[in-house]
Amino acid sequence: MLFSHISDTHLGLVQYGAEERAQDVYDSFNQSIDTSIKDHVDFVIFAGDIFHVPNPNGTAIVQMGNGLKRLKQNNIDSFFILGEHDISRIRSTPIPYVYHNLEFSKYIGQGNTIEYKGVLIAGFDKIRKPEIPHYEEKFSAIDKVAQGHSGHKILVLHQGVTEFNKFAGEIQSTDLPKNFTYYAMGHLHDKDIKQFNHLNGPIVYPGSIESTTSEGIKETHKGFFEVDISGSEASTNWIELETRPQFSFKTDYEELSKTIDEIAQKITGSRKKPIVEVKIQGEKIETDHIQAQIARLNSLVLRCFWRISTKQVSDSSVFLDRPNVIDDEMFRLSVDALGSEESAKFAIKELLPILVSGEIKEASQIIYENFEKFKKEKKL
Repeated sequence: MLFSHISDTHLGLVQYGAEERAQDVYDSFNQSIDTSIKDHVDFVIFAGDIFHVPNPNGTAIVQMGNGLKRLKQNNIDSFFILGEHDISRIRSTPIPYVYHNLEFSKYIGQGNTIEYKGVLIAGFDKIRKPEIPHYEEKFSAIDKVAQGHSGHKILVLHQGVTEFNKFAGEIQSTDLPKNFTYYAMGHLHDKDIKQFNHLNGPIVYPGSIESTTSEGIKETHKGFFEVDISGSEASTNWIELETRPQFSFKTDYEELSKTIDEIAQKITGSRKKPIVEVKIQGEKIETDHIQAQIARLNSLVLRCFWRISTKQVSDSSVFLDRPNVIDDEMFRLSVDALGSEESAKFAIKELLPILVSGEIKEASQIIYENFEKFKKEKKL
């Protein structure tokens, strides 16, 4: 038996305000559906953050619907949970529920176990860190069910595990039910797999299907996993998707013209025009010269970003060498500034993504709800 494990599709993301980037996300999503159909998988798991915002645009909704429809037409069932990007903090029905109600896909985010073709499947929607202790009983309950099941057992979660990323983690591997043979994870955007002695199967992150703004500009590989559970152990096969190339270059100001020549040579002939970042170091710098050199790339790239750093600052500034996962660095700096991990998580993990998406009403509601919660705690 074979299934696809896809996560963090973020349908509806329009990076840099460019419609080409929105289409890139749809292209990657459709590649994952096409490949799953071609390889005759038995079912597909979507591990959260289906959409980029809780109220996605019509195109994103239709793209997801068409993908699920094509799976159904090929007798491939699918299961999904919700990530934080799918859940509105203002009480409303999440859009993905529509697909469950239309029987295009099955929602499994409430922790109830189901059996499908001899496979036990359970899932939980995104759990915020303060809520984790309340799930101990639920984890224990499904673990007992898994222990009594003779076939494969799959647990679907949209969580950061601290052993994978200490900044983005809300849960430790030891918190997880131990009797599942495959842990289908979402939330972290880089592909990763780890096996722990205290768990019966691997914890697996396929990562996002396309680069998002929070990841910075870097050469990276995106895709999903096809998982063979015909044997006693789950066997993973990485399927790389064709995504728009991204490159980050460093150069001294004096070498800029030469570097631009090298960049042009490297990116010429790309299937899609790449996104390029040029970091320029120097002292006596003329921006007119930089702009003239960068302009030479305009016809070859979708976007080209450049920025200047000085040698004196470059040795100490954390901002000059952009971290691979910028969210992690933002969170670390926020903890330092606010003096509280909980306040930093509220600012970076909850409030900032909504503000970036222009959801002012939702942001206001979140601030109000947290203020009311703060007042109650103070009274206690």
